[in-house]
Amino acid sequence: MKVGIYYGSETGNSEMLCEDIETELGEGFDCDIQSLADVDPAAMEKDAFYIIVTSTYGNGDLPSTALPFEDALTEGKPDLNGVRFAIFGLGDMVFSETFNHGSMKLSEMLKAQGAVQVGERGLHDASGFDMPEDVALPWVQGIMCLMAADKAA
Repeated sequence: MKVGIYYGSETGNSEMLCEDIETELGEGFDCDIQSLADVDPAAMEKDAFYIIVTSTYGNGDLPSTALPFEDALTEGKPDLNGVRFAIFGLGDMVFSETFNHGSMKLSEMLKAQGAVQVGERGLHDASGFDMPEDVALPWVQGIMCLMAADKAA
């Protein structure tokens, strides 16, 4: 299965987590890691699966590398019917009012264009004791189990 692993980041943490996710998936998947800055949402394929990792920046906004993707979604309004994705957010509960709003906003934008979210949005809290990969890797395994069950049905 072709898996696009896309990240939005200010500091590089999302990109590093994408590399961990690719390693966790193993060689049975054709993975492609890219910054959301380099992704055209209109080019997302229905026969691929997308895992998106993004942080939240400022007042609950997407990080700068995700802004071109956001603009393409809101201005271009591409038809994403049939596109499947999962999303994982990096945030910090110190900013409780906007905790993980970047991933929430991006999820809502993708669904507004017809994409289907697989599973629950994964969330990491930088104020907690767990490293991002300690939360994300079990989450991604659960997501891939959902994908396998859907394919088998």
